[in-house]
Amino acid sequence: MNSRPRMLMAVATCLALCLCATGLAVSAEPAATSESRKFAPADVFQLEFASDPQISPDGSQVAYLRNSVDVMTDTVRSRLWMVGTDGREHRPLTDSSIDAASPRWSPDGKRLAYAAKGDKATQVFLHWIDGGQTARLTNLTESPGELTWSPDGRWLAFTMLARDKRKPYIELPEKPEGAKWAEPFKLYDTLVYRDDGKGYVKEGFHHLYVLPADGGTPRQVTSGPFHHQERPAWAADGQSLVFAANRRDDWEHEPLDSDLYRVSLANGEITQLTDRRGTDASPVISPDGRLAAFVGFDDVGRSHHQTDLYVMSLDGKDRQCLTTALDRDITNPRFIRGGKAVCFQYDDEGNTKIGLVTLATGKLEEVAVDVGGVNFGRPYASGSYTAADDGRVAFTQTNAARPADVATTVAGAAPLRLTQLNEDLLPYHELGQVESFRYQSSHDKQQIHGWIVTPPGFDAKKKYPLILEIHGGPFANYGTRFSVEMQLYAAAGYVVVYVNPRGSTSYGDAFTAFIDHNYPSHDYDDLMSGVDAVIARGFVDPKKLYVTGGSGGGILSSWIIGKTNRFRAAAVIKPVINWYSFALTSDHYNFFARYWFGKNPWEDPEAYLKRSPLSLVGNVRTPTMLMTGEADYRTPISEAEQYYQALKLRKIDTVLVRVPDSSHDIGARPSQMIAKCAYILKWFETHAGE
Repeated sequence: MNSRPRMLMAVATCLALCLCATGLAVSAEPAATSESRKFAPADVFQLEFASDPQISPDGSQVAYLRNSVDVMTDTVRSRLWMVGTDGREHRPLTDSSIDAASPRWSPDGKRLAYAAKGDKATQVFLHWIDGGQTARLTNLTESPGELTWSPDGRWLAFTMLARDKRKPYIELPEKPEGAKWAEPFKLYDTLVYRDDGKGYVKEGFHHLYVLPADGGTPRQVTSGPFHHQERPAWAADGQSLVFAANRRDDWEHEPLDSDLYRVSLANGEITQLTDRRGTDASPVISPDGRLAAFVGFDDVGRSHHQTDLYVMSLDGKDRQCLTTALDRDITNPRFIRGGKAVCFQYDDEGNTKIGLVTLATGKLEEVAVDVGGVNFGRPYASGSYTAADDGRVAFTQTNAARPADVATTVAGAAPLRLTQLNEDLLPYHELGQVESFRYQSSHDKQQIHGWIVTPPGFDAKKKYPLILEIHGGPFANYGTRFSVEMQLYAAAGYVVVYVNPRGSTSYGDAFTAFIDHNYPSHDYDDLMSGVDAVIARGFVDPKKLYVTGGSGGGILSSWIIGKTNRFRAAAVIKPVINWYSFALTSDHYNFFARYWFGKNPWEDPEAYLKRSPLSLVGNVRTPTMLMTGEADYRTPISEAEQYYQALKLRKIDTVLVRVPDSSHDIGARPSQMIAKCAYILKWFETHAGE
C-alpha cells in the first residue's frame, strides 16, 4: 500500500522479435517444450537486473548497478559495472566483495563517486576512470544518500541523519557490574514514530552535507528540527544548494507540504523559493544557473494528486507549468541541450516512458518507452534514466520476458540495448506469454486495460483455471513488464489475469479520481468484468476461479469475496480489513485518514465501516488464506488477524501465514518471494476440487 505516491513472459520467438527490434542479433534456439524448461522457483536465484544507469557527461559510457541474487545470503548484491553507449567495453568497476550503490559521474567524466557498505555505515568512495584507482572518502557513522557533484567537480553534496541524543526521560539506579537487567524502555514523542521497512525512527533529523571531492570532513549546511532527505541541486556557481523540504512549524501534520529552498554554503542562510499548499520537489538547475525545473501539485485534499512539471527563475519568480497538455504524473526532471529542454519520466497506460519538453516552444516529445524491470516480483512501474547534455539518455529497459537491462537512445531514434544480463538463462525456458486487452466495465462502460498471461504450452481449445491477481497502491499501475510471480503462476498451469482498475495511475487524473474518498467501490466491477471478458474467450473453466492480491490488492481480494462466491479460493495478502483500526495503526497515519477519508475515524465511523472488508465478512463463503509480514508497519498484521479470527468464528476454511521479520515488502528477499507464491499455489491446489 503506497502512501505516495515504485517480469518474466513471452516465448523464444517473441523474445527474438523483441531483441531484433533493439538491433541485437539473435541466434536460433530450439523450442522449449519439456516440463523441465518451465520457469521454476529455483530460477529466481539465477536472475540479474540492471538499476540506476548513469550516463557520462559526454554520452559515451554508462555506469550502472548490476544486481544478482546471492543464494547463500538470500539477498540481492549490487556491483558497479560500465558499458559504452555503443554496447562495447562491458566491464566491472568493483569486485564481488563490494555492495555498491548510487554511482555518480563527476562533471568532467574522469571520476565516479559511489556509495558502498562499510563496517558501521555506508561510505563514499571515488573511482578514477583512466587509472582505475579507488579511494574511500569518508568515515561516517550514519549512511549518506543522494550523492550530487558540484558543477566544478570540487565538492559532493549528500543527505544524512544527524543524531539528536536526548537527555534520559528518567534516571534509574546504577546497574551493578555484570548485572543482566531487562532492556531499557523506549519513549517516543514524534507524530510518526515508525516507518515500514525501516523500523522505529531514530532520534534526529536528516540534513544536507558537503564533502571535498579530494576527501576530508563532511560539513553540515542545513539545520533545524526538519528533515532534508531529497536530492539537492547545485547552483551553477557552486555557492549554494537548492533543495525541497517541509520546514513548516507543523510539518508533522502536513505530510504533503514541501517547498523549494536555497541554502548558502558560506553562511547557511536559507531562502524560501516557493510557497503553496502542496508539494514542490525534485529541483534541477539549468547549466546557466537562471532556471529551476521541478515537479509539484496543489494540495486539494484528494487521495491522489497528479504531479506536473514546472520551471521558474532561480529567485522563485515566473513559475510556469510545462505539462498542462500531458495528463500524467511527472517525475525525475533533468535539463538537457544546454538548458533549452527538460527530460522527465512518466507512466502512460501501464508503460513507463521518458519525455522531453522544449522550453522555447513547449513541444512535447516521447524519448523512450518500456522503462522498468527493477521491481520484478510483480509487474509494477519502476526503473530510472539519466541524460547527457546532448539529449542521449540511458535507462533501464524491460519487457514481459526480461528484467531490466541498460539501454540508450535519443529522441526519434530506436533504442539500443547495451546489456543482456539474462541471456544465459531465460532463452532456455518456455515462459508464459502476455497479451494486453481492453474491455468495458459493467458499472459504467468505462474502458479498462488488462493483461492475460497464458501457461507454457497453452492450447486455446483447452479449459484452464484462472487467477485474478490485483495490484496494490491503489494508486499504482501494472503493465507489460517482467514478473516473477505471474510467471510462476503461469508455469503452474493457470491463466493469470491482471488489470488496472479505476484508480490506477497512468490513465489520467480523472481516472484516478474515480476512487477519491471512494475506495473500494466500482473498482470491484472493473475487476469482475475483466474476469468475465477472459472467460468469454473460451479457454477458462468458470468453475475454477481464484483471486489474490497484495496491499491494496489484498483489500480488493477480501472485498471481492465479500461480494461474490464465484471464486474457489482466495489468498488475501497484507490487507486492510478494518479502516478504523488501520487509520490508527499504520505508520503514516497522519496521511491516510486525512487524504483517503477526509475525516478521522471517530468523526465518521460509518464511512470507515462502509468501506471496510470486515463489513462484508458475514457474506464470505470462500476458503481464504491470509498472509502478512510480522514487521509490517504499513498494513499491520493485526489487520489480517482480525479477518482470520472473524472467518474462524464463522467456520470458514481459513489459514493465517505470518512472515517472520518481514516488512510490507514480503517478497524483499528472494526466498520469501518464492515462498509467497508457493503458499498461494498450494492453497489454490488444495481447493481445486474435481
